[in-house]
Amino acid sequence: MNAVVKRVARSTPAVDSARLGRLAIASLHAELALAPKPGLVTPFDRGSHHDMDAGTFLRSLFALRHYFIAVADAGAGAAPFQTLRRHGIAAEISMLHATAGINTHRGAIFSLGLLVAASAACWGRAGRVAAAEQVCQEVRRWAPELADAPLDANSPGQRARARHGVQGVREQAAAGYPLLREVALPALRHALASGLPREAAMCQTLMQLIACVDDLNLLHRGGADGLRWAQRQARTFLDAGGTFAPDWQVHLRRIGDGFVMRRLSPGGSADLLACSLFLLQQEQA
Repeated sequence: MNAVVKRVARSTPAVDSARLGRLAIASLHAELALAPKPGLVTPFDRGSHHDMDAGTFLRSLFALRHYFIAVADAGAGAAPFQTLRRHGIAAEISMLHATAGINTHRGAIFSLGLLVAASAACWGRAGRVAAAEQVCQEVRRWAPELADAPLDANSPGQRARARHGVQGVREQAAAGYPLLREVALPALRHALASGLPREAAMCQTLMQLIACVDDLNLLHRGGADGLRWAQRQARTFLDAGGTFAPDWQVHLRRIGDGFVMRRLSPGGSADLLACSLFLLQQEQA
């Protein structure tokens, strides 16, 4: 008698939107907790900011906790870009309500939100987690809609972008985030693989980003001269060994003093750092 072979259909694992949402918030919290960071808010100081502190950021993160789950659900369901945009607009309103009008995470709502949706889309299509670089490239699917979406021409970042003729996060997203694929992710992976603690690896990655990003926050606060000064400081730090050097924290604090004196804050680079950490963490099933 021939044995009857029963074939059991394998179901595709459902996208864990809650996990992706938690990873997004955890990545933003890890960036906030990181210290020392030149000009940026930490749990210990305000950096170059007089209108916000760590408590402001924590209130913002609490307000955003449902947003990243919502965009993950939208990405998994192949929702149109306008759905993602509506979630982002609602998240920005929640953020501003929680912070009394202070912009703490507008850049992260945009970039990290798109990457969370892209991660969920890749997972939903393939039934497994995707490589970080693949997630970045997935964002390119929304390039036409990104080009047509309205801009707030009066925002500080957009004014700096227009004045100095540089690309912003919209162009980065439409191109599949080359700064993440070519700078942040390789730097973070190398630092972690070399045995650096996560905090040191993140500081190394942040300085790699500051060294090469046309950061709109730096341009807004310091103009072209401020941006170039910040980039030179980052390159000097990296040339001295970066966080692989035994005295790196002393060196980075000294650089941070210069940022504060000039009121410079590399917020765009900080957003990309949080995005790179999320992208590596979402690779782990």
